Amino acid sequence: MIRVFQRHCNFSTQSANKPRPDWFDREKIFDKLISTLDNRVAYTAFHDSGNGSIEEHFLDNKDVNKISMHGGNDAQAFLNLLNYVKDQSYDSNDIIYFLEDDYLHRDGWIDILQEGFDMIGADYYTLYDHPDKYFLPMYENLQSKVIATKNVHWRTTPSTTNTYACRYSTLMNHFDIHVKYCDLVEKWTKDHVKFTELWEKGSNLLSCIPGYSTHVEGNMLSPVIEWSKL
Repeated sequence: MIRVFQRHCNFSTQSANKPRPDWFDREKIFDKLISTLDNRVAYTAFHDSGNGSIEEHFLDNKDVNKISMHGGNDAQAFLNLLNYVKDQSYDSNDIIYFLEDDYLHRDGWIDILQEGFDMIGADYYTLYDHPDKYFLPMYENLQSKVIATKNVHWRTTPSTTNTYACRYSTLMNHFDIHVKYCDLVEKWTKDHVKFTELWEKGSNLLSCIPGYSTHVEGNMLSPVIEWSKL
Protein backbone atom coordinates (compact mmCIF):
# COMPACT_ATOMS: atom_id res chain seq x y z
CA MET A 1 0.00 0.00 0.00
CA ILE A 2 1.19 3.50 -0.88
CA ARG A 3 -0.10 5.99 1.67
CA VAL A 4 -0.02 9.53 0.31
CA PHE A 5 -0.16 12.41 2.78
CA GLN A 6 -0.40 15.72 0.96
CA ARG A 7 0.00 18.87 3.02
CA HIS A 8 -2.25 21.83 2.24
CA CYS A 9 -2.78 25.25 3.76
CA ASN A 10 -4.62 28.45 2.90
CA PHE A 11 -1.47 30.57 3.00
CA SER A 12 2.22 29.79 3.47
CA THR A 13 4.93 32.34 4.17
CA GLN A 14 7.43 29.78 2.83
CA SER A 15 5.96 29.83 -0.66
CA ALA A 16 4.25 33.24 -0.85
CA ASN A 17 7.03 34.87 -2.87
CA LYS A 18 8.22 31.93 -4.94
CA PRO A 19 8.25 32.56 -8.69
CA ARG A 20 5.68 30.42 -10.49
CA PRO A 21 4.99 29.64 -14.15
CA ASP A 22 1.89 31.39 -15.50
CA TRP A 23 -0.01 28.07 -15.64
CA PHE A 24 0.49 27.31 -11.93
CA ASP A 25 -2.76 26.45 -10.13
CA ARG A 26 -2.79 24.45 -6.90
CA GLU A 27 -6.30 23.13 -7.37
CA LYS A 28 -5.55 21.90 -10.89
CA ILE A 29 -2.36 20.25 -9.61
CA PHE A 30 -4.45 18.55 -6.93
CA ASP A 31 -7.07 17.42 -9.45
CA LYS A 32 -4.35 15.99 -11.70
CA LEU A 33 -2.90 13.99 -8.82
CA ILE A 34 -6.29 12.60 -7.81
CA SER A 35 -6.97 11.55 -11.40
CA THR A 36 -3.86 9.34 -11.34
CA LEU A 37 -4.75 7.37 -8.20
CA ASP A 38 -5.90 3.76 -8.13
CA ASN A 39 -6.58 1.08 -5.52
CA ARG A 40 -2.89 0.79 -4.66
CA VAL A 41 -3.02 4.21 -3.02
CA ALA A 42 -4.64 5.53 0.15
CA TYR A 43 -4.77 9.33 -0.11
CA THR A 44 -5.11 11.77 2.79
CA ALA A 45 -5.24 15.55 2.48
CA PHE A 46 -3.54 16.96 5.59
CA HIS A 47 -4.69 20.54 6.02
CA ASP A 48 -2.97 23.10 8.25
CA SER A 49 -5.69 25.28 9.72
CA GLY A 50 -3.21 27.73 11.26
CA ASN A 51 -3.78 30.28 8.48
CA GLY A 52 -7.42 29.61 7.63
CA SER A 53 -10.03 26.91 7.99
CA ILE A 54 -10.48 23.99 5.62
CA GLU A 55 -13.93 25.40 4.77
CA GLU A 56 -12.11 28.30 3.09
CA HIS A 57 -9.91 25.96 1.04
CA PHE A 58 -10.77 24.15 -2.20
CA LEU A 59 -10.42 20.87 -0.27
CA ASP A 60 -13.78 21.53 1.31
CA ASN A 61 -15.49 20.57 -1.96
CA LYS A 62 -13.28 17.56 -2.74
CA ASP A 63 -14.36 13.99 -2.06
CA VAL A 64 -11.15 12.78 -0.41
CA ASN A 65 -10.07 11.77 3.06
CA LYS A 66 -9.23 14.97 4.97
CA ILE A 67 -7.59 15.78 8.28
CA SER A 68 -7.23 19.34 9.55
CA MET A 69 -4.84 20.26 12.35
CA HIS A 70 -3.51 23.58 13.61
CA GLY A 71 0.10 24.24 12.68
CA GLY A 72 0.57 27.79 11.46
CA ASN A 73 3.96 27.26 9.80
CA ASP A 74 5.82 24.68 7.72
CA ALA A 75 7.77 23.14 10.59
CA GLN A 76 4.82 22.70 12.94
CA ALA A 77 2.56 21.42 10.18
CA PHE A 78 5.08 18.76 9.14
CA LEU A 79 5.72 17.82 12.76
CA ASN A 80 1.97 17.36 13.24
CA LEU A 81 1.92 15.07 10.21
CA LEU A 82 4.92 13.05 11.40
CA ASN A 83 3.29 12.46 14.77
CA TYR A 84 0.00 11.53 13.15
CA VAL A 85 1.63 8.94 10.89
CA LYS A 86 3.66 7.53 13.77
CA ASP A 87 0.49 6.95 15.81
CA GLN A 88 -1.20 4.92 13.06
CA SER A 89 0.97 1.80 13.37
CA TYR A 90 0.85 0.96 9.67
CA ASP A 91 2.34 -2.19 8.19
CA SER A 92 6.13 -1.93 8.17
CA ASN A 93 6.24 -2.38 4.37
CA ASP A 94 3.68 0.33 3.61
CA ILE A 95 5.13 3.16 1.54
CA ILE A 96 4.63 6.58 3.09
CA TYR A 97 4.68 9.38 0.51
CA PHE A 98 4.91 12.85 2.03
CA LEU A 99 3.79 15.34 -0.58
CA GLU A 100 3.56 19.14 -0.70
CA ASP A 101 0.72 20.86 -2.52
CA ASP A 102 2.78 22.40 -5.35
CA TYR A 103 4.01 19.18 -6.98
CA LEU A 104 2.67 18.10 -10.35
CA HIS A 105 2.70 14.38 -11.23
CA ARG A 106 2.83 12.55 -14.54
CA ASP A 107 0.53 9.64 -15.31
CA GLY A 108 2.16 6.40 -14.26
CA TRP A 109 4.01 7.77 -11.26
CA ILE A 110 2.61 5.02 -9.02
CA ASP A 111 4.17 2.33 -11.22
CA ILE A 112 7.52 4.12 -11.23
CA LEU A 113 7.60 4.66 -7.46
CA GLN A 114 6.63 1.03 -6.80
CA GLU A 115 9.24 -0.11 -9.32
CA GLY A 116 11.95 1.71 -7.43
CA PHE A 117 11.00 0.14 -4.11
CA ASP A 118 10.60 -3.35 -5.60
CA MET A 119 13.71 -3.46 -7.79
CA ILE A 120 16.24 -1.45 -5.79
CA GLY A 121 15.23 -1.36 -2.15
CA ALA A 122 16.72 2.00 -1.21
CA ASP A 123 15.55 3.84 1.91
CA TYR A 124 14.21 7.05 0.36
CA TYR A 125 12.90 8.00 -3.08
CA THR A 126 11.86 11.16 -4.84
CA LEU A 127 10.11 11.44 -8.20
CA TYR A 128 11.45 14.99 -8.56
CA ASP A 129 14.55 15.32 -10.75
CA HIS A 130 16.11 18.37 -9.12
CA PRO A 131 17.47 20.73 -11.79
CA ASP A 132 19.75 22.39 -9.24
CA LYS A 133 21.91 19.25 -9.26
CA TYR A 134 22.80 20.09 -12.87
CA PHE A 135 23.72 23.76 -12.61
CA LEU A 136 24.51 24.92 -9.05
CA PRO A 137 28.26 25.43 -8.43
CA MET A 138 28.00 23.44 -5.17
CA TYR A 139 27.21 20.35 -7.26
CA GLU A 140 29.90 20.87 -9.92
CA ASN A 141 31.80 17.77 -8.78
CA LEU A 142 28.78 15.74 -7.71
CA GLN A 143 29.10 12.07 -8.53
CA SER A 144 26.02 9.87 -8.63
CA LYS A 145 25.48 6.16 -9.02
CA VAL A 146 22.94 5.50 -11.80
CA ILE A 147 20.69 2.44 -11.59
CA ALA A 148 18.42 1.20 -14.37
CA THR A 149 15.07 -0.40 -13.60
CA LYS A 150 12.43 -1.57 -16.08
CA ASN A 151 11.14 1.85 -17.19
CA VAL A 152 13.48 4.55 -15.86
CA HIS A 153 16.89 5.27 -14.45
CA TRP A 154 17.55 6.32 -10.86
CA ARG A 155 20.43 8.37 -9.52
CA THR A 156 21.73 8.77 -6.02
CA THR A 157 21.18 12.34 -4.89
CA PRO A 158 22.42 14.11 -1.74
CA SER A 159 19.11 15.67 -0.76
CA THR A 160 15.57 16.47 -1.73
CA THR A 161 12.68 18.62 -0.58
CA ASN A 162 10.05 17.57 1.97
CA THR A 163 8.30 15.60 -0.77
CA TYR A 164 9.68 12.07 -0.61
CA ALA A 165 8.71 8.43 -0.02
CA CYS A 166 9.96 5.69 2.31
CA ARG A 167 8.76 2.51 3.98
CA TYR A 168 6.90 2.96 7.25
CA SER A 169 9.63 0.96 8.99
CA THR A 170 12.28 3.33 7.60
CA LEU A 171 10.36 6.36 8.84
CA MET A 172 10.11 4.84 12.32
CA ASN A 173 13.82 3.95 12.36
CA HIS A 174 14.75 7.53 11.46
CA PHE A 175 11.85 9.26 13.17
CA ASP A 176 13.98 11.34 15.56
CA ILE A 177 16.03 12.70 12.66
CA HIS A 178 12.90 13.82 10.80
CA VAL A 179 11.63 15.51 13.95
CA LYS A 180 15.03 17.11 14.60
CA TYR A 181 14.88 19.15 11.39
CA CYS A 182 11.42 20.57 11.98
CA ASP A 183 12.85 23.90 13.16
CA LEU A 184 10.11 25.44 15.30
CA VAL A 185 12.24 28.55 15.89
CA GLU A 186 12.85 29.40 12.24
CA LYS A 187 9.52 27.75 11.36
CA TRP A 188 10.58 25.67 8.39
CA THR A 189 11.75 22.13 7.71
CA LYS A 190 15.46 21.88 6.94
CA ASP A 191 15.24 19.17 4.32
CA HIS A 192 18.75 19.48 2.84
CA VAL A 193 20.62 19.01 6.10
CA LYS A 194 18.18 16.29 7.13
CA PHE A 195 19.05 14.14 4.14
CA THR A 196 22.72 14.97 4.56
CA GLU A 197 22.58 13.50 8.06
CA LEU A 198 20.62 10.48 6.86
CA TRP A 199 23.38 9.77 4.31
CA GLU A 200 25.97 10.14 7.07
CA LYS A 201 24.05 7.62 9.17
CA GLY A 202 24.23 5.04 6.34
CA SER A 203 20.93 5.75 4.61
CA ASN A 204 20.40 6.62 0.92
CA LEU A 205 18.16 8.61 -1.41
CA LEU A 206 17.32 8.05 -5.07
CA SER A 207 15.75 10.33 -7.68
CA CYS A 208 14.23 9.03 -10.91
CA ILE A 209 15.43 10.43 -14.25
CA PRO A 210 13.57 11.85 -15.99
CA GLY A 211 11.28 13.03 -13.20
CA TYR A 212 7.76 11.77 -12.72
CA SER A 213 6.90 14.80 -10.61
CA THR A 214 8.07 18.37 -10.41
CA HIS A 215 8.12 21.17 -7.93
CA VAL A 216 6.18 23.86 -9.80
CA GLU A 217 8.48 26.75 -9.06
CA GLY A 218 10.12 29.15 -11.49
CA ASN A 219 13.21 27.65 -13.09
CA MET A 220 13.13 24.60 -10.79
CA LEU A 221 10.96 22.32 -12.92
CA SER A 222 12.24 18.79 -13.51
CA PRO A 223 14.10 18.91 -16.86
CA VAL A 224 13.14 17.29 -20.20
CA ILE A 225 9.38 17.02 -19.54
CA GLU A 226 6.95 19.64 -20.88
CA TRP A 227 5.04 20.06 -17.64
CA SER A 228 2.76 22.81 -18.91
CA LYS A 229 1.13 20.31 -21.29
CA LEU A 230 0.02 17.83 -18.62
